[in-house]
Amino acid sequence: MLERQFSKHFVTAAKRPGRTSENLLQILEMRLDNLVYRLGFADSRAQARQLVCHGHFAVNGRKTDIPSFIAKPNDVITVRDRSKGLEYFKVRVELLTTKGVPSWLSLDIQGLAGRVMSLPTRTDLELPFEEQMVVEYYQR
Repeated sequence: MLERQFSKHFVTAAKRPGRTSENLLQILEMRLDNLVYRLGFADSRAQARQLVCHGHFAVNGRKTDIPSFIAKPNDVITVRDRSKGLEYFKVRVELLTTKGVPSWLSLDIQGLAGRVMSLPTRTDLELPFEEQMVVEYYQR
């Protein structure tokens, strides 16, 4: 994600009620490319972004090829029927059995689908930085 898009997310987070830092983390975690990565459909966020751009996923039954799509609680992210036959996703089913998902997501391995159960909280995320410093920088 580039600076311009990140600053737009920051402005959105600042307008929401509550702590700006938590709102920003929730917005970033609820992006479709990040959800695809967190559910285990991709090994990296860059790979997840490419898979989304190539149209392999649907949100609530509608094809979505926009990586910055912001999901909401109870949204269902599925691998499209056309893509389930690809060798990549056949192998991915085997890999998903060994990988866990965060508590705020649920995963149906055989159906290649995931659901957003709730918004993530700061305690759900293991981040190697202090998000409050980012907020202070962007509030200048």
